[in-house]
Amino acid sequence: MKKKFLALMLSAAMVVSFSAVTVQAEESDAAVSADDIEDSMTSDDGTYEIAFVTDVGSLKDKSFNEGTWNGVKVYAYENDLSYKYYQPANEDEATDDDRYDAMAAACEAGAKVVVCAGYLQEAALTQAAIDYPDVQFVFIDGYTLSNGDDVLTNVAGINFQEEQCGYFAGYAVVMEGFTELGFSGGGGGTNPACGRYGYGFVQGANDAAAELGITVNINYSWLYGSSYQASPELQSMISGWYTNGTEIVFACGGSMFQSIAAAASANDGCVVGVDVDQSSESDTVVTSAMKGLAEATEYAIGVYYDGEWDTIGGTTTTLGAADGAVGLPMDTWSMENFTVEDYETMLASVVDGTLVVDNDYESNTTLEGFENASVTIIE
Repeated sequence: MKKKFLALMLSAAMVVSFSAVTVQAEESDAAVSADDIEDSMTSDDGTYEIAFVTDVGSLKDKSFNEGTWNGVKVYAYENDLSYKYYQPANEDEATDDDRYDAMAAACEAGAKVVVCAGYLQEAALTQAAIDYPDVQFVFIDGYTLSNGDDVLTNVAGINFQEEQCGYFAGYAVVMEGFTELGFSGGGGGTNPACGRYGYGFVQGANDAAAELGITVNINYSWLYGSSYQASPELQSMISGWYTNGTEIVFACGGSMFQSIAAAASANDGCVVGVDVDQSSESDTVVTSAMKGLAEATEYAIGVYYDGEWDTIGGTTTTLGAADGAVGLPMDTWSMENFTVEDYETMLASVVDGTLVVDNDYESNTTLEGFENASVTIIE
């Protein structure tokens, strides 16, 4: 499975050191952009084959939701299939019932594949998969689900090694010359993906600082991020960080990016983006910790239509640098002290296992023990 995924994922935007890049780059140039595909379509018979149920936050969040939705749209468009998105009622206050209702609506409208984004979907998705056994569900940032002792084979869990691209970002910005850092995460500290992103970021910053023989300071907070939304409170907090010397903040939580980028812009600060390349959203973005949301979504849907669902259904697939699934954006590289060549060397060491990034963020929630990174947790 991973070999097939690797062939799809490798792109000039993330990895430039593999032989598959040239072919994939040529294919990407010819492919339609997700931005050119309508978010809403009308099918002739009122049914929709491929559905997307959003996570909390907006559909067009320039991050997690939008990255996943782009994969749905591109696959459907290129294969002449109908598609529709469903946003659970009550927005960031959505309940499990709200999420289930959205999934059920998708199934009742004819969906053969339903893509569900975010770990918060677990309870609703479990029930929907039981109630609609003939529908295949793709659980992005998810895992294997069960009905009692029985694994639900119509659910394919796909998650990522976010600690790796978080590490790349933390290492890169310190080598670039930043010494006063910040991390602002979504989900209130309970989101595993955000937890891995942040933990990797601290590890990378610490290792780069050790190499340079310096100590870096990191403000680290989950405040104002429980709903992954932009807010005046979040912007005010981050503005305070910049005013007090923070130079760059890792904005890790969907639409939270808007508040953090606004604070950076007002204070001559910088930002690390998340999930997708966010450099086009603000000139404050130095780099982004990316994962292949669109590509993973396209792949999983394609597995169903290729008649090979049993290769991923009822399993959890974890994708990382070795699969070409996480990395930093190459097409918009702006760093000067930390070069593309430096990044390729570091990336290769993760791919071949020479460098291992710890993913057990729950074992060190206080973020102590980093000799070259002084972490201040803001609560």
